[in-house]
Amino acid sequence: MRSTLHALPVLQDNIIWILVQGHNAVVVDPAESAPVAAWLRERQLQLVAVLQTHHHADHIGGTPGLLKIWPKAAVVACAADRKRIPFQTVSVGDGDHIRFMDHSFEVLGVAAHTAHHIAFVMDADVDQGLGPVLFCGDTLFSGGCGRLFEGTADDMHRALQKLGSLPDDTKVCCAHEYTENNFRWARALRPEDPAIQRRAETVFALRSRGELTLPSSIREERCSNLFLRAASTDEVASLRNHKDHWKES
Repeated sequence: MRSTLHALPVLQDNIIWILVQGHNAVVVDPAESAPVAAWLRERQLQLVAVLQTHHHADHIGGTPGLLKIWPKAAVVACAADRKRIPFQTVSVGDGDHIRFMDHSFEVLGVAAHTAHHIAFVMDADVDQGLGPVLFCGDTLFSGGCGRLFEGTADDMHRALQKLGSLPDDTKVCCAHEYTENNFRWARALRPEDPAIQRRAETVFALRSRGELTLPSSIREERCSNLFLRAASTDEVASLRNHKDHWKES
């Protein structure tokens, strides 16, 4: 049975990812419950699982409300973050594999943005017409990476190297539509970089039409994401510091 992937924008810039197969759905990082529940009910879908990348409120805030409607849905989260995601029912860690509907998901430990951040990589399935797909939360953004709230630049460099080693055609489904701002920063920092200039033009055109820039791909991020291109921890630290204090002129 064929699967489809959908992006649901909520709040200011959050993106909730919804994987649908038949009458079932898996939801990633639901910031709010009401828009997700409305989306699922309109399509007469059953929620079978919620995948949580980390504990921040704009990622788990909608999960309790969804569980009131679909109490049998599994909630997958990092075992080490049980205190901060207490409603998890499937506890996982780096290297674990889980399966929902006809899809297998590998769990990757990518601590940096938070101490127990994880990502999910859905295996490619040609018969299903979808994948591979990376649900990376706030570790990797299109053209950027997450702030270092609980981790270090060394943690982020390791996490990005892990994600950057995924196949070129992996869809990058991050949890925020930050791409335009990320490429305004990157273009200002590297005005002579042709890959960044080309990507920035594409991104600005999409946003001017009110369209999402996501998902991107690992290939696109390797070419134009300065954080993913960084060769060392020191370079990641320097870029993160510059981005944190950058103000567009």
